[in-house]
Amino acid sequence: MKAALCQFQIEFEDKEKNLQRAERMIASAAARQAQIIFFPEMSFTGFSMNVSATSESNGETIQVMQEYARNYQIAVGFGWVKKTGEKGENHYTVLDTSGAILSDYVKIHPFSFSGEDEHFTAGNQTAIFTIAGIRFGLFICYDLRFPEIFRAVAADVDVMVVAANWPEKRIAHWNKLLEARALENQCWVLGINCVGDQESLHYNGSSRAVNPEGETVDSMIDREGIIFCEIHDEAIQCRNNFPALQDRRATLYRELM
Repeated sequence: MKAALCQFQIEFEDKEKNLQRAERMIASAAARQAQIIFFPEMSFTGFSMNVSATSESNGETIQVMQEYARNYQIAVGFGWVKKTGEKGENHYTVLDTSGAILSDYVKIHPFSFSGEDEHFTAGNQTAIFTIAGIRFGLFICYDLRFPEIFRAVAADVDVMVVAANWPEKRIAHWNKLLEARALENQCWVLGINCVGDQESLHYNGSSRAVNPEGETVDSMIDREGIIFCEIHDEAIQCRNNFPALQDRRATLYRELM
């Protein structure tokens, strides 16, 4: 199957403008026969703590993206903020070509270093979905630093998707961790980052597709655009050729912790 990674230049807190621009990216990916397109974390607002301005309770972003998915016959993954009382939830939702919700993930690890935990409620469940026989797991940004949740779904996925707003000043960590998650779990890892400036932070993208051997097969830096990635049965082949995951001692690890 063919996946599109959209390295999006987010206009900070301008949801309407970003949604309009996103349609052009979706149309472009569909024209290239991609079956799914992924956008970064908080795709159409940027990484904002202003929950009162960015959150929604009526699913307006989902409704717009459902229309795009149906019109262009492509599955779409995107981030948005759901209002939950005084706080919000950092969501990443995937729609199929009919606009139906395939998967909805809430970020398990709010980024406390920046105060995200003071404004957002943490999720408690992983999320897995299947398209064209390929199994995907969803993660958001700071989750990348916690290998435990990636390992928890490793046996059930072929591809791990990490949507992010990851700033340039820590981009070396991003690059290394994406490759590490792929190598240790013997699966594809798709990292989708934003590009441009938001408040005081600069984002240079470095979105990348990493194969099950931990090798980056394509990446993009310092510009908006789309990476296309052809995914077949590489994860299965990698695990069959070198079945390291079968030697895990999960029960022992739980006891040690």
